[in-house]
Amino acid sequence: MYFEDFQTGQTSEFGAYEVTIGEIKEFASKYDPQFFHLDDEAAKQSLFGGLCASGWHTAAMFMRMLIDNLPAEHGSLGSPGINNLKWLKPVYPGYILSVRGCVTQCRLSESKPGVGLICVNYEIVNQHNLTVMTLESNAFFKCKKS
Repeated sequence: MYFEDFQTGQTSEFGAYEVTIGEIKEFASKYDPQFFHLDDEAAKQSLFGGLCASGWHTAAMFMRMLIDNLPAEHGSLGSPGINNLKWLKPVYPGYILSVRGCVTQCRLSESKPGVGLICVNYEIVNQHNLTVMTLESNAFFKCKKS
């Protein structure tokens, strides 16, 4: 996939990431050690009603699915950032997450010859088709003809 392979309005769906208790606790113990990510019993008394993944963990799971979706040969050059990251619903153990994306903009870089910028709105959904996270991603891709 290179810059020319993207078009505004193009959609995609991919991923099937199973969220486990062990991974929730491992991530939280390293990066977001709050009780509702670590303690099953205490989490029942939280706003979430049970143990749930950190929002940052959800973002990391999204990133894994995104990279796994790229073909072996691709022109991805990284990202200058994301906009409007929102955690809409808790992610509980046993959820199967997947991704829906819609390309909102494709433009050539004015300062980097042979490079294009792709903007994509992503929704991360669970197996019940409930949106748990959204974000707007910006990514640089090589042009085929540079």
